[in-house]
Amino acid sequence: MDEARIVSVRAGRVRMHPMPEWDRGTAPTWRSAYGKDEVAGPVFVGALGLDGDEQAHLDAHGGPQMAVLAYAYAHYAHWREMPGLERMGPGGFAENLTVDGPFDEHSVCIGDVIEAGGVVFEVSSPRGPCAAISRWWNEPSMVKRATETARIGWYHRVKLEGLIEAGDTYRLVEHPQPEWTIARVFRARVHSGRDAGELRALTTLPGLSPEWHGHFARLLERA
Repeated sequence: MDEARIVSVRAGRVRMHPMPEWDRGTAPTWRSAYGKDEVAGPVFVGALGLDGDEQAHLDAHGGPQMAVLAYAYAHYAHWREMPGLERMGPGGFAENLTVDGPFDEHSVCIGDVIEAGGVVFEVSSPRGPCAAISRWWNEPSMVKRATETARIGWYHRVKLEGLIEAGDTYRLVEHPQPEWTIARVFRARVHSGRDAGELRALTTLPGLSPEWHGHFARLLERA
């Protein structure tokens, strides 16, 4: 089975941040736990995520279906080519785990079971890019670029709680639905020209989070 190395483990607290000038019409500040600090040594991962990790908007992040966010380390080489992002690296997409190896949105699939350190994860959904990415990097096009390229990351639910730390192996142990990659599921949600058969399958796809099931059911009603 494929395996990779976790190069960074991160957790963050909710803080207030000044709103970028280009988005100042909404509010003078924004509240987020986007800025995540590197964790030194082992950290406990429970059903709701890493000890010390918070979420400002629980309707969009966190909870048992979105407990831990992973992101492919290889993507940062792409982002560093953009002006102003030359120093972007692990944590740049507010991920908890930065994974260096053969895992990205085109290989990771819904329902994959992953062992990492003393934790067992199940892949539950793509990450849906939100305005926080653009605000954090002061780059209005970031959400659009992440959506177009599907360099978005993926969420896990926790099947077995335990300890994890940077340097641990991130190992695929079950790959039950190789046709349902993170990229495919994400694009079914955000792109036009949707296929009704695909949407119907996604409304009951095993392992996909209930929130995504519901969204695909609503899309199917309009298809």
